[in-house]
Amino acid sequence: MNPEFTKDPAPAGADAEDVSRAQAGDRRAFERLYRRHVARVHGLAGRMLSYDEAAEVTQDVFVRAWEKLGTFRGEAAFGTWLHRLAVNVMLSRRQWHGQRRERFLPDDEALDQLPTPVGSKEFGIDLEGAIARLPEGARAIFLLHDVEGYRHDEIAEFLEVTTGTTKAQLHRARMLLRGHLSA
Repeated sequence: MNPEFTKDPAPAGADAEDVSRAQAGDRRAFERLYRRHVARVHGLAGRMLSYDEAAEVTQDVFVRAWEKLGTFRGEAAFGTWLHRLAVNVMLSRRQWHGQRRERFLPDDEALDQLPTPVGSKEFGIDLEGAIARLPEGARAIFLLHDVEGYRHDEIAEFLEVTTGTTKAQLHRARMLLRGHLSA
């Protein structure tokens, strides 16, 4: 499927009806679900990973959603279920990147030497650039908490860390962002 980042207007309950049809094998119903939710998944992928790989990761999320659709029981809204699945796919991708980086780079200092795009002061602050400069763990927690609205206990469960760790990393991320944005 080719990502089109506009939402299809949908009446209330349309997701439930389309999920039921898609679970029965109706690909058009799944395409409607895709069109309704692709923009949110793509935006999350760009923020959690990078905008360079967001389209590929978005496609991976929807492939996984199609494969796992039979496990959706309707206990939560489809969008909530899809969002959790997307976060899990993205966290797995980040873990894979970390393992790959450990194999090829002697240490994390090599990453600090990579050039980062500089935002133009004339157009305001470069929030996306500042977020991209955060360390991986702090960036993930910042995005999940401050952007996506997850609670610390949910984030701790996703990342398999303590809530104290999520709170400390969120504080760290905010302090680093202030530094990046005031520079």
